[in-house]
Amino acid sequence: MSDASRTSLNFDHSLVTTAFELAGYKIIRNLGVVRGIVVRSRSLFGTIGASLQTLAGGDITLFTDMCEKTRSDAFERMIAHAIAIGANGVIAVRYDANEIMQGVAEVLAYGTAVVVEPL
Repeated sequence: MSDASRTSLNFDHSLVTTAFELAGYKIIRNLGVVRGIVVRSRSLFGTIGASLQTLAGGDITLFTDMCEKTRSDAFERMIAHAIAIGANGVIAVRYDANEIMQGVAEVLAYGTAVVVEPL
């Protein structure tokens, strides 16, 4: 388990949304943008395995699993950043991904850290 994952265990993930508000909560303070970034490359073995999967067609599970893990890690790092600045919620969450070089991609999770309280 990564440090970011351990840190975010105490964070109420239901207070993270792609919306600009949290239903049933009032935004008390806007703390600004928080982000989590992960840069990941494919391993030689993963690339070979995925290449073999393409021969059969369909879902390339080795890449699907790697992408899902990378997004999850970026999300948890964003939550850790929010916790570090005193937030208890994150609104307007988005993901972005870019290929930095062949076989190396970055995934960025970002949003607006907020302090909320129930209505």
